[in-house]
Amino acid sequence: MKTDRLAPLQLFVAVAEAGSFSAAARRLGLGPVQASATIARLERELGGRLFERSTRRLRLTDAGEQWLPHARELLTAWEDGQAALRGAGGETQPLSGTVRVSLPSDLGRQHLWRWIEEFAAQEGSTDLRLELRISDRLADLVQTPVDYAVRYGEPPDSRLIALPLAPDNARVLCASPAYLARHGTPRTPDELRGHECLRFVLGDSLHGRWRFGASDGSWQAVEVAGARIADDGGLVREWALAGLGLAYKSRLDVAADLAAGRLVALLPQWQGEPAPLHWMAVGRHRLTPALRRLAAFLRARCEPLGTAPPSHHTGQ
Repeated sequence: MKTDRLAPLQLFVAVAEAGSFSAAARRLGLGPVQASATIARLERELGGRLFERSTRRLRLTDAGEQWLPHARELLTAWEDGQAALRGAGGETQPLSGTVRVSLPSDLGRQHLWRWIEEFAAQEGSTDLRLELRISDRLADLVQTPVDYAVRYGEPPDSRLIALPLAPDNARVLCASPAYLARHGTPRTPDELRGHECLRFVLGDSLHGRWRFGASDGSWQAVEVAGARIADDGGLVREWALAGLGLAYKSRLDVAADLAAGRLVALLPQWQGEPAPLHWMAVGRHRLTPALRRLAAFLRARCEPLGTAPPSHHTGQ
């Protein structure tokens, strides 16, 4: 099967998943007119309409619904074959070409971009073109022009292939010594209701219900409040460093601050919410040997950050 015959199938699947010609076209680097013409040619070749178009929405026809699983199967077979060939002949090839990846704001700015550059230099990746999107918004790898995403939590989509970077990472409650000197140190989750809590919003969801695990395996949830909310994890950490409240952050994000004493870990007898970190991709074919080496490299860099230092604050 020629690769130019696969392009219409890739576009058809992308449009079906995105529900939009323009979003699918952006994802594949095509113009809207070219995308529409490609689908029209595919419909003529198949002898039936695949989409019902209107000014408000785009949906699959019955024929499109029937064709979609077959198109996916054909693409999967092709991609699996490509991956097998790369695995056989490209084990030592350095990371190359354009790598477009979405990174979480705080960890991305502090560490991830440097680690990726360090890996590229170690590999001798002279023709690498790196496109980084630094954002805490959950990048839809189908609709947005990125190939990979590094994200906390489990993959939200079954179509995503995830490589664990920090599978045992968890959140940690923390604050600056200055804040604790002014407001005292909470000893139980219930006491958080009397503190200024720095909350994080992801998309349309406010993370204002903080959960903590007890020694008996049960979990306690506390609705927290505070005067500051941000959609950027890095800003939440900066607020905490400035002594403006308590933060409930990924340990990876605050590891350097905890080690330096700029922040203090609180409630050491309670377990923080799990926050596993993954490298995610759409399709196994994107996980080349070089990408797998990069993921292993990032995992090794994450590992020491996930080690909990002893709490050293004793103030009231």
